Amino acid sequence: MEEGLVMAFVAFAAGGLLKGAIGAGTPVIAVPIMSIYYGVPFAVAVFALPAFLSNLWQLWRYRADLPSRRFVLTMMVAAATGAAIGSLALASLPSRLLMGCVAAMALVYVVFRLARPSWHLPWQTAEKAVGPVALASGVLQGAAGISAPLSLTFVSSLGLERTAFIATISAFFLSMSVLQLPTLWTLGILTPQRLAISAVACLPLFGAMPVGAWLARFVDRRSFDRIVLVLLTVVALRLLVEAF
Repeated sequence: MEEGLVMAFVAFAAGGLLKGAIGAGTPVIAVPIMSIYYGVPFAVAVFALPAFLSNLWQLWRYRADLPSRRFVLTMMVAAATGAAIGSLALASLPSRLLMGCVAAMALVYVVFRLARPSWHLPWQTAEKAVGPVALASGVLQGAAGISAPLSLTFVSSLGLERTAFIATISAFFLSMSVLQLPTLWTLGILTPQRLAISAVACLPLFGAMPVGAWLARFVDRRSFDRIVLVLLTVVALRLLVEAF
């Protein structure tokens, strides 16, 4: 138990560094690590409040850099709907299956980023695809706590500037957590004890975010992406061992 709590603290701190630097990355690190020690439902529940608060803060900070309002609104509504659907799946699916899904999605994300590091999506195509992609991302986020294989890949492919990217991905993740929090509570997955742990987890996350923003001035985003991919690969392989 103590080892798991220490690792969870480290995971949120590392996620905060990435969140502050590139606007995303916390669930990619925190959810798989917590899943190893406590299972996917616990990890998803504990991550829900930090996700809501950190993305709300970053969206407010970079709100002036949001791209098309219609695009963002469509994305948020679809993602929130998907997160509610995914939370229902979280309550009914076996823990080992969920762990395997988290690991598989993490590895898919790594492989895609390595194979197509500079892939870009035309804006007109993105406007047509945003609804289905956001809905599917929400389902993944609700059921397994990680939507990076779709959400991060999709937003990254738009070729946005750093501040616009942070604003957009924060709106994406915030919309998912808005419905995910009450849904997890209603289903009994987010218990009072887990909510308390979730509140404490905000401390290392928010404490590390300004450090990440400061480091971003000296280390380019590509270097941070490489760090994420290495960590994610190690954690995903560990999850596969635990699941099977």
